[in-house]
Amino acid sequence: MIDLSPLTDEEAAAIVRSHAREGKPLAVCGGNTRSGFGNAVAAENRLRSSNLSGITAYNPGEMVLTARSGTPLAEIEAALAENGQMMAFEPMDHRPIMGTSGEPTIGGVFAANVSGPRRFVAGAARDSLLGVSFINGKGEVIKAGGRVMKNVTGLDLVKLMAGSHGTLGFLTEVTFRVPPRPRTEATIVISGLNDAEAANAMAAAMALPAEVSGAAHLPMTVAWKFLDSTLSEGEGTCLRIEGLPGSVDARATKLAAAMGAFGSVTRLEQEESVRLWRDIRDVAPYADGTPRPVWRVSVAPGTGHQLVAALRLEAGVDAFYDWQGGLIWMRMEADADADLLRRFIKALGGGHATLIRASEQMRAMTAAFQPQQEAVALLSQRLKLKFDPAGIFNPGKMAGA
Repeated sequence: MIDLSPLTDEEAAAIVRSHAREGKPLAVCGGNTRSGFGNAVAAENRLRSSNLSGITAYNPGEMVLTARSGTPLAEIEAALAENGQMMAFEPMDHRPIMGTSGEPTIGGVFAANVSGPRRFVAGAARDSLLGVSFINGKGEVIKAGGRVMKNVTGLDLVKLMAGSHGTLGFLTEVTFRVPPRPRTEATIVISGLNDAEAANAMAAAMALPAEVSGAAHLPMTVAWKFLDSTLSEGEGTCLRIEGLPGSVDARATKLAAAMGAFGSVTRLEQEESVRLWRDIRDVAPYADGTPRPVWRVSVAPGTGHQLVAALRLEAGVDAFYDWQGGLIWMRMEADADADLLRRFIKALGGGHATLIRASEQMRAMTAAFQPQQEAVALLSQRLKLKFDPAGIFNPGKMAGA
């Protein structure tokens, strides 16, 4: 595959126009760290944002940052850390689980709507996005949104680009919110709860005025893989508290006392807490160097453990839970079992399952994204036709795209 790495928006637009005229597909990517994610794309040329790099506007007092789409995520994080700010949506690093290399880019984060453990209280990546510049399938430079948070001009278009996985346009610049970074954090760990008990404990914690910013349950099969096997005795149910030191200490103390009704409680201070949530974010237990299928499943928090229990009667499944049980990271021991998984999700009230990792052979036989309902699929097709009439951007990567 030939890499095309434009230096400017105009150069990118010219490349797109040329391919549109000839009906030649383009694989669109940033750092290519999510190689293998989604359905396979058949294209001879790859349009990359790697040369569209650099922070173009950042005033910490405004809590807004603008950067070219190919800017390495590490560069963004370093600038934010220097000014005590962060990306609230806590994007994961897919390299360990995907077995890829290279550098994640900020454009790739928003194109895939990558969101980590804080997502269930702080929103997804798209909820922080304020403005975008991109090249549509006609080779036109489009700008939407802006740097002012209350400016809603083009806001729906901004949200639409997040999570489109490069199927609607080629992102060249993004503007997003960067709130203050918490001064410290602590994590309360409840040991020995089964999946159902953990779901009840996390629900109880979220009902308290403790401002929990992370809620995950790590069954025995994965808990030993965290913090050098010292996380807990058996299963670990983890609840994170963030903020100013005095506030964190007071809230964590009250939360620990309340959670004592569910089981044995321990407390992790900042260093260990940061390590733990980074590994939860990056799905460390399944970064095992194998192509065994890994699913990212989103359901109602109270039904996650029911889904896993039902699947275990039919297939070899390992799983752990984030987002108060609403996000399940699931590894299949053999086949992807997509039809079985999605049938059970529907029976339990709905949700969606995305195949993150699998062998090439299995990817070729499995729809990576949740099949859309007919009305939604028709709308998606109309949007694709409007943004990319020649169908050159990442054809086939997403259902109906």
